[in-house]
Amino acid sequence: MSLDGGSVDRREVYASGGANGVVSVAAAAASNQRLRLNPSKEHKPESYEGLQLDFTPSIFSSLERFLPPNLLTVPRDDKVKFMREILLKYLPHGERNRVQKQREYRQKIISNYQPLHKEIYTMHPASTFVPSFLKAISDNTEESFRSIMSEPSQGVFTFQMLQSGFCELLLSEVDNFEKWVTDVKFRIMRPNTMNKYGAVLDDFGLETMLDKLMESFIRPISKVFFPEVGGATLDSHHGFVVEYGKDRDVDLGFHVDDSEVTLNVCLGKQFSGGELYFRGTRCDKHVNTGSQPEEIFDYSHVPGQAVLHRGRHRHGARATTSGHRINLLLWCRSSVFREMKKYQKDFSNWCGECLREKKERQRTSIAATKLELLREGESKA
Repeated sequence: MSLDGGSVDRREVYASGGANGVVSVAAAAASNQRLRLNPSKEHKPESYEGLQLDFTPSIFSSLERFLPPNLLTVPRDDKVKFMREILLKYLPHGERNRVQKQREYRQKIISNYQPLHKEIYTMHPASTFVPSFLKAISDNTEESFRSIMSEPSQGVFTFQMLQSGFCELLLSEVDNFEKWVTDVKFRIMRPNTMNKYGAVLDDFGLETMLDKLMESFIRPISKVFFPEVGGATLDSHHGFVVEYGKDRDVDLGFHVDDSEVTLNVCLGKQFSGGELYFRGTRCDKHVNTGSQPEEIFDYSHVPGQAVLHRGRHRHGARATTSGHRINLLLWCRSSVFREMKKYQKDFSNWCGECLREKKERQRTSIAATKLELLREGESKA
């Protein structure tokens, strides 16, 4: 079964405002330059707050450290233009009108929808996370993270994360939003092309809270466990809930996510079935290759417990056979990693099939060298 285009969501356009259409000499000279492979740690990025940007200002501050040295000192507007050109590459031209409509749709919701539980729209760690998770984040070391985590299969991490009270509030808020959508006969946009039920949390005001969740809690963990796929430079997200059970989605086909790192947390309710099945991490070239025995892993959801994995880790969800299951998903993305990936050919540090092929080439090369040495020895005898 092909995975190409498997779970692609409604991507956002990355555009800057305030431009007058005039391209400066500095911007023109920069047009054929690439980002640096490693960030300039000494450079202090400018603030992009207050600009008319269609994407969170933090993405520009994050990307600025990777600019070519000669662009670090150019005017801020020129930096924005250069970074904008890079970010726009991730959005096919034909989708931009649709994305504009999606932004207008989101603004219309936020202007009219009245939240039920306003307290969850701002991050309050003490009432959101379990104490063990907060302590691990506060200590901020690999040892502290591993102390609360299990890694039942390579690259799949599970841990207790959300308090039951927060899960209940979020479930109640989603129910309230869906009731409002029905009452006002508003057409809801679903999280992605594969889920027919669920809602995009960013659409009704939770974007800022989820940004905080990614930046302060998921990025530190990803920096340690997923550095090879941009874990240290996560700078945007797509946050949503999915619903499974009677009169909802039943299962989810085999796919990869449009993310570098995916957080998946079960919010509840009572249910059976719905296991996640993982089948190894793959790059675009190898997304449809077979799985090795050690890559096969099934996971059963537990309310409040999180699963963290690479977005390219192939997976699906088995049928929820009874009850009603709702999960929070946060697709975390790195614009830096996506730009750098275009210039790479070897992904053996995270793609299982690339690694297998690399080891096979090494084995073949060693065998050929041994044979050549053996022949030389026999010819001298």
